[in-house]
Amino acid sequence: MQDPNKIDHEGTILEIEEGKITVGIVNVSACSACHAKGACSMSDMKDKSIDVIDYSNKFKVGEKVNLSYRESLGWLAMFLAYVLPFVLVVLALILATTITSNELISGISALAILLPYYIVLSFFKRHFKKTFSFTIEKIVNI
Repeated sequence: MQDPNKIDHEGTILEIEEGKITVGIVNVSACSACHAKGACSMSDMKDKSIDVIDYSNKFKVGEKVNLSYRESLGWLAMFLAYVLPFVLVVLALILATTITSNELISGISALAILLPYYIVLSFFKRHFKKTFSFTIEKIVNI
């Protein structure tokens, strides 16, 4: 039974080197499950590769595996990448408009707030790599 708090992807191991496993998955958009998907182009399907850290040495290149990701981490990633920057831009715009009454300066300063935000995020890249990681497991056919 599948855990409702996990997001799973089936993939194939493309490469293994020194504890880093590269898994290829096909990312399919939501419309691909539609009954009319035959009328759509294949542009809504993309090959992606995901790196997973695993030192167990129990996987082989070409093997089918299942990648799991906690859904709550997906929401956190979305918050950090989209929601928080949007809120910062809106707050900076309101604050700059109140202080300067100049729309050009307000707009530029509201967008400029994103530069230090993403620089600060880049300092936490190692922490995020550990936090936002996939788990890998073999697919067992019974």
